[in-house]
Amino acid sequence: MRNVLFVCTANSARSVLGEGLLRHMGEGRFETYSAGSTPRGSVNPDALACLARHGLPTDGFRSKSWEEFAGQNAPQMDLIVTVCDSAAGEACPVWPGHPLVVHWGIPDPASVEGDDAVRGEAFDLAYRRLKQRIQAMLVLGDAVFTTGDGKQKLAAIGAAADAQDLKHV
Repeated sequence: MRNVLFVCTANSARSVLGEGLLRHMGEGRFETYSAGSTPRGSVNPDALACLARHGLPTDGFRSKSWEEFAGQNAPQMDLIVTVCDSAAGEACPVWPGHPLVVHWGIPDPASVEGDDAVRGEAFDLAYRRLKQRIQAMLVLGDAVFTTGDGKQKLAAIGAAADAQDLKHV
């Protein structure tokens, strides 16, 4: 069982999508979490609607600080994935156990204004991009967590511009 934390600034949209997707796609091999550097305090309803549209559970998500995962009693992470550029550039806490930390930048769907359909498409695009990256990670297998070039391989997933690029990671 591997522990993975998705981090974004507000912990209301992208990080929640990542948490839900890996929990589903990992088929019991991952314990997934999400957190934010300055959590909004509630999960964006459009993020929950997106998960529901794609048949994923929406229960149990909450917006929380990354400090919850930096203390002595926190679960020890194997991987931390920042999904927004501002969180990637912030001074992160010292994570117990020295996990791999990589950046998979995803444009913020919560910043898109418009009606339900417009916002829904923005969230679906973020969902698809995260799904592609998680699929690429899963293809690498569990050895990516223990090999010397594992961090480089995981970071390359985030650097890939689209699904075509992910075929070459």
